[in-house]
Amino acid sequence: MSAYPLIIIGGGLSGLAAGIRFARFGNRVLILEKHSKPGGLNSYYYRQGRLLETGLHAITNYAEPGEKQAPLNRLFRQLKISRRGFVTLQQFGSQVFFGNDLTLSFSNDFQELVAEIARLFPRAVDRFLALVAELDRFDPFVPRPRISAKKHLRTALGDELLVEMLLCPLMFYGSSEENDMDFSQFVIMFRALYQEGMFRPAGTIKDLLDQLLDQYRSFDGELRFRAGVAGILFTEETNPRVKGVLLESGETIGCNNLISTAGYPETLGLLPPELRPRATEGATVGRLSFVETINLLDRKAKPELITSDRTIIFYNLAERFEYARPAQAVDIRSGVICFPDNFHGLAETDTFQLRTTHLANYDLWAEAARAGKDGPYRRLKQEWDRKSQRIVGGIIGNYQENIVYQDSFTPVTVERYTSRVGGAIYGSPYKHKDGRTRFDNLFIAGTDQGYLGIIGSMLSGVTVVNQHLLR
Repeated sequence: MSAYPLIIIGGGLSGLAAGIRFARFGNRVLILEKHSKPGGLNSYYYRQGRLLETGLHAITNYAEPGEKQAPLNRLFRQLKISRRGFVTLQQFGSQVFFGNDLTLSFSNDFQELVAEIARLFPRAVDRFLALVAELDRFDPFVPRPRISAKKHLRTALGDELLVEMLLCPLMFYGSSEENDMDFSQFVIMFRALYQEGMFRPAGTIKDLLDQLLDQYRSFDGELRFRAGVAGILFTEETNPRVKGVLLESGETIGCNNLISTAGYPETLGLLPPELRPRATEGATVGRLSFVETINLLDRKAKPELITSDRTIIFYNLAERFEYARPAQAVDIRSGVICFPDNFHGLAETDTFQLRTTHLANYDLWAEAARAGKDGPYRRLKQEWDRKSQRIVGGIIGNYQENIVYQDSFTPVTVERYTSRVGGAIYGSPYKHKDGRTRFDNLFIAGTDQGYLGIIGSMLSGVTVVNQHLLR
């Protein structure tokens, strides 16, 4: 069988970044992607003459081109892509809304968040500033025992409501753990969302993916679509090593090293049965998945929505914020309301986009799908779309009559297009920060390495290559 120095499972952002980094030094590498398009969760499709992005709300870790140590700029240097040629559009500003008109605003100016906390939580602002100083000194990538972010914040801030309001956006945008997150993950997300801020590229996610593909191919990197991996092949030794992969087509391809971006539990599922661990904490499948609905609205019908200065609203209407798999199919008591057109400098189109995201129960959606996609599954989507519209309309204003196109994604959709078991977008709650597995030439990159967001996902692929392959 043919052999490569490196094979990468998955043509998402972390896989593409790993491939570019390895190939730019003249190394031969092959990316295997199960689907017909790159991007994984962050991909695209076309409806009504418009390109719709499946994962992108906003990109975190904003930085000006001159900030050399910023994650965004370090990533572009590693990939040998011009940062100044990458046009970024900053968010208008976002909010955390906790009912009773209690709203905490933030933007790419961190001092706005500080001023908001001083306004709403005057007794806690000094403690908040002390926490920020602690975060600035904290290295989240140093291996250490897990620290409960919620417990640490309660002690540091002394205000339960402030703790919940700060955690709400960070959990919705990156936590794979129910009702808490590891403090290291909190530090990463706090910097990315609050201190650095959010933006989007001037183009679409397709433009970004095309740029990454062009760079990868310029270094003679190889990529195969519709090439799902059915299994990982090992040598027959006392300490077995990866020797290749078996594709769903039956073809085998050899390799010296393998990076999987499929997720740690999903990667274990590709091992021969005799090499799978019987029980391991790190193999725990994530329980958190979401339902997301894209609404295209008539741009002329609701000017109060379109002229809004909000980019994203993270909301909670329950007495206590619960970030967990709900007992019902969808938890509409909290969620994310995103206006993907509300970024500075973004050109107008004929329609205005509104996206809503809610926590969902994978088991109930999978049961409905097994009963029939055109029956129970479709009715379940319609039922929860109506309930979501009533709740969201109560926050931003009635928009239901102005919808010209609507499409919803469920945990079943996520599982189908990303291969994440249970539709767990953020993967397992247990992360492998160094990217290592118990096999010395099999590595994990992406979500289950613990890097979060679009920039974090790409840095994950780069980091694995730098630390374990280029050395």
